Amino acid sequence: MNERNLLMIPGPIEFEPAVLRALGEKTRSHLDPVFMKAFARSLKRLREVFAAPSAQPFVVAGSGTLAMEMAVANLVQPGDRALVVNTGYFSDRIATMLERHGAAVTHVRAEPGAVPSLDEVERALSGGGFKVMTVTHVDTSTAVLAPVQALAALGRKHDALVVVDGVCSVGGEALEMDAWGVDVAFTASQKALGVPPGLAVLLAGPRAMAAWKARTRPVASMYLDFAEWLPVHEAYEAEKPAYFATPPVNLIMALDVSLGQLVEEGMAARVQRHVKIAEVVGRAWKALGLEPLPKNEAHRAHTLSALYYPAGVDASLVKAIAQEGVVVAGGLHPALKTKYFRVGHMGAVTMNDVSATLGAIERALEAVTVATSPGR
Repeated sequence: MNERNLLMIPGPIEFEPAVLRALGEKTRSHLDPVFMKAFARSLKRLREVFAAPSAQPFVVAGSGTLAMEMAVANLVQPGDRALVVNTGYFSDRIATMLERHGAAVTHVRAEPGAVPSLDEVERALSGGGFKVMTVTHVDTSTAVLAPVQALAALGRKHDALVVVDGVCSVGGEALEMDAWGVDVAFTASQKALGVPPGLAVLLAGPRAMAAWKARTRPVASMYLDFAEWLPVHEAYEAEKPAYFATPPVNLIMALDVSLGQLVEEGMAARVQRHVKIAEVVGRAWKALGLEPLPKNEAHRAHTLSALYYPAGVDASLVKAIAQEGVVVAGGLHPALKTKYFRVGHMGAVTMNDVSATLGAIERALEAVTVATSPGR
């Protein structure tokens, strides 16, 4: 493996040169007017990317897991009920967080590679009293795409706050927070937003902010508390200095560049580009005899693929692909971890990258199959 290997995992991804140049610039003061303008632009552009003109953006140093816990910490108090629409590893993660913050959690589960039916979710919601319902838009462990729009409508119907984990979807899948009735959505910088790891990004709509303001006790974590971050973000959006904790200056400068590229491309065009790439790789998987983990084609993500190893092939395939110049990821879901691998195709990925990846996988499959054939 060398520095020229193409990174095709489900994040971090390959980044645009202009984004990396911004990351490598001399670090400015977090109160520098140039930085404040870049931060203000980023906050405004995030509303466009999430299709959420009414939402409050938060950009904080951390990972997607931190953004996830920020949502939970600010919305949930001990004794609240939460419904988790469970499609994999990261649905389990948010359930664990909800429980640690004192919520009583109910799961609506599907077997790996599937999505719970809308009828199952509605039956669970009909029990009443759920403060939040969480949905993993694309579970990075399974490449399952959940029908957020339909699920959000059910959550609103039953008066639950709709929280969407968009870590592996935002910037690559269709998401319209305001129009669909999503109350909170969050992501991380290193996926389809196209910025190196280190930023937790969360947008909270009016109902979520009202629920936070109505809390009867303070948020237990000072670092995660909206109360600490809201004045800072309001000030930066107005291009005025403010301080709670030092922001990751260079990452936010890089975010400004990347979001500018997203907005210039247009979200509809960007989503359609991901759809077209997913169609291309989908045909390729079929031609190569690779079976996707998601069972229903309608529930296959456009930002990554999860593929079962062919009969007689194991995780040595991932190493063989790397030897062909492309880095892919092994399995993550605990029940299937040794049975499949994952390929990211999001963000700045091009058809040339896709062609190189497909060629590497085809050559690696041939090499591994020959190596494991009887008599070899």
